[in-house]
Amino acid sequence: MEKRILGNTNIEISPVGLGCMGLSHAFGTPLEKAEAAEKIQAAYDMGYTFFDTAECYTGTNPDGTTAYNEEAVGQGIKPFRDKIVLATKCGVKFTDMGMELDSSPSAIRKAIEGSLRRLQTDYIDLYYQHRVDPKVEPEVVAETMAQLKKEGKIRAWGISCVEKDYLRRAHAVCPVSAVQNVYSVIDRDTERLFSVFEELGITLVAFTPLAKGFLSGRYAERPTFDHPEDNRSGRFQFSEEGFQYYQQALDLIRSIAEEKSATMAQICLGWMIRKKPWIVPIPGTRSPERMKENLASADVALTAADIAKIDDALNKMGLADAAVRRMNRPQVSK
Repeated sequence: MEKRILGNTNIEISPVGLGCMGLSHAFGTPLEKAEAAEKIQAAYDMGYTFFDTAECYTGTNPDGTTAYNEEAVGQGIKPFRDKIVLATKCGVKFTDMGMELDSSPSAIRKAIEGSLRRLQTDYIDLYYQHRVDPKVEPEVVAETMAQLKKEGKIRAWGISCVEKDYLRRAHAVCPVSAVQNVYSVIDRDTERLFSVFEELGITLVAFTPLAKGFLSGRYAERPTFDHPEDNRSGRFQFSEEGFQYYQQALDLIRSIAEEKSATMAQICLGWMIRKKPWIVPIPGTRSPERMKENLASADVALTAADIAKIDDALNKMGLADAAVRRMNRPQVSK
């Protein structure tokens, strides 16, 4: 399988990564730790070498205890830790008041020690600032990351949900290797930053590349997500209005999937993989069948002409409406 290089490093990753969040956070009842670990091991056996988690990805077990995503991931990757690339994040915690941001040097250092313990490792390959903290200057965050690199606790660092100016300032102090932003065929706002990513040699790690499963074509009508810890129910794409708004896009992807003898998910992922050599999607799933399907998207035969055709059709649909993008973009759970 074709490998990709992580940003300005020599770190090789699979062209599709596994977003591990849904194993224990925001998608209903957390899996038992052993079961979640088995899913991760199955993904590795298929060819995944890039796994993404975060300090704040937690859920509530049926017995009321906390399910830590990092613990499940750590257990899952333990047999092949040195053969994969592990990403986790700091700077975000969930409280009764909502999302709490803290990217101070002391908070980052406390966070990484906790992550290293839960992940059962002594280094993180890619360490993200999970959200920009307006109380802390980017240079301060970058300098802290530079120190962690010198200490051997991280190999590279990145930022999730970032804008151009902050990214440039941080990169000037300690080169940023990856940006993790929302990106899919129905949310292309991140393309505004493509010229910066190319200039600085940064990998775009695309999260929610299938709009939380919406773009898979699995849902013929509006689904109901009743579990209190399943955040899909509040997403615009799953509303009555959203289904109507994106119907043309779904029809487009479905027709191309039929033409290419692929699934809709594979077309959506293959579209971004073939668009740029520095884009790596990290769809999340609990299903080994979907894992296999998603990974195979790297082999879908989409040409430059196919990509241009899709982009042109999407542009004509007017899906760049800012108000809709805001409703569609994840706010707290990712």
